[in-house]
Amino acid sequence: MEPVPGRRWQKVLYERQPFPDNYVDQRFLEELRKNVHARRYRYRAVVFQSGAVVQQLCSVCVFVVTWWYMDAGTLSPQGLFGAALVSSLLGYVLFDAVDGGAGRRESGRPRWADLKSTLVFAAFTYGFSPVLKTLTESISTDTIYAMSALMLLGHLIFFDYGANAAIVSSTLSLNMAIFASVCLASRLPRSLHAFVMVTFAMQIFALWPMLQKKLKAQTPRCYVGVTVLFALAALAGLATVSSVGAVLFASLLLAVSCLCPYCLICLQLHKDNIHGPWDEAEIKEDLSRFLM
Repeated sequence: MEPVPGRRWQKVLYERQPFPDNYVDQRFLEELRKNVHARRYRYRAVVFQSGAVVQQLCSVCVFVVTWWYMDAGTLSPQGLFGAALVSSLLGYVLFDAVDGGAGRRESGRPRWADLKSTLVFAAFTYGFSPVLKTLTESISTDTIYAMSALMLLGHLIFFDYGANAAIVSSTLSLNMAIFASVCLASRLPRSLHAFVMVTFAMQIFALWPMLQKKLKAQTPRCYVGVTVLFALAALAGLATVSSVGAVLFASLLLAVSCLCPYCLICLQLHKDNIHGPWDEAEIKEDLSRFLM
């Protein structure tokens, strides 16, 4: 159907017009806009943000290497518990020193509450360590290793890296990591090994990311330095177990921290989102008063 001469098309729905439903005139593309909400990234900023992913990959690597040493009998549970205790005390002091205690004053949480929570967790974990040791006796070792690998992979997928996405779930991520630690701890020689392993998992998967998040917000340069040192320590520990694994893990870290940000920057140049009058209507007015 051709437009009627002398009659101008109007973009309205409440008036009958002598035009087909899919008709638009030449003014339709005048309102075309491209990449209205597109973000322009800088390479250094993206590399800095990738540090959170590197940190979690290194945390999983350190945890697995530590478990391997305990399973082989090279690392004693007493030595690991002492090292974890000293590092936890240093991290606790550093956590308050980074912001001068401002976060603690805002939360109003006393130090006694932190000590009580630590003692309760340690007491319950130690009391249930014999149960943890015998929890998976009826399950084959291959199945335990497969379950642990899947749980650690899920921990990395659902971890909160700072992105506002529906897949992010800090609770699920932590639970999957602790479940993997319980599975691996059940294959250690004694119940004391299981207790120390689960405690170490809580420190590296729950407490360590909290400290890193505060360092990232308060002292970015210190955060970069700690990330590099932690990555080197994880690579050094993995190299004592498998040199090939250390090379592959180093390649993974370089790809995550250098290659992936570069690919993101390159792909941003080809982004072509279009916006115009065909977009769905967005209600920006506060309609909460109608819910009363």
